[in-house]
Amino acid sequence: MSPAEWETLLDRLRHAARTGQGLNGVSPGTAARLLGHDALTLCLATPRGQLELLWSDDAADRLGPAMDDLQYVLGEGPTLEALHTARTVIEPDLRNTPVGRWPQFLPAARTDVRTVVAVPLLLGVVSVGVLTAYRTRPGAPSAEQTAATDRFARAALNLLLYASPARLLTGEHGAGLALHRAEVHQATGVLSVQLRVALDQALLRLRAHAYAQDRALLDVARDVIAHRLRLDNGSS
Repeated sequence: MSPAEWETLLDRLRHAARTGQGLNGVSPGTAARLLGHDALTLCLATPRGQLELLWSDDAADRLGPAMDDLQYVLGEGPTLEALHTARTVIEPDLRNTPVGRWPQFLPAARTDVRTVVAVPLLLGVVSVGVLTAYRTRPGAPSAEQTAATDRFARAALNLLLYASPARLLTGEHGAGLALHRAEVHQATGVLSVQLRVALDQALLRLRAHAYAQDRALLDVARDVIAHRLRLDNGSS
């Protein structure tokens, strides 16, 4: 990443801060390109330790959101590892990663993604979220690219804190950012009532059904909301 490209990215962040747009004022696609990646996602942790996708590449192939949803369904992967360890995770080629590292995620990651860089968003020693970069070509990013991605992660966190520090610290991730999985939460509520179970159990049922049927979690959620799909206590 050249100094001019980094300055361009910083200018976009400064403009977003000045105009009160927050992270919505920065295009994920543009940021990914300037950093040398193909897609970016930014997730923040909920009080229950789950990750909520708030900002992602809006490209037609939905590369970043698809990978994030897969990790959300399976409960493992590089983004979650970065959150739990509070350390940057760099995987230069998912196709050559030992399956034992993420035994459910790796066989299911049937996408064009080859390289992943997951940077924890740290407040002191506490990981409050993760910025994850995806590339469709194998190979570890250069030290310069990794450093630039890390700097952008810190800048993005500062922008979120500037926009709405209270919401960030309490897990209320509004700040003008749309929840990618809003329909999943809505469907979880529907299932909780239908099955007479707690919300956590309803969410597990929703995720399990999506995994068992090899369907996108959002598609399953939309079917539940529209009453096209009803899960009973015996369905997977």
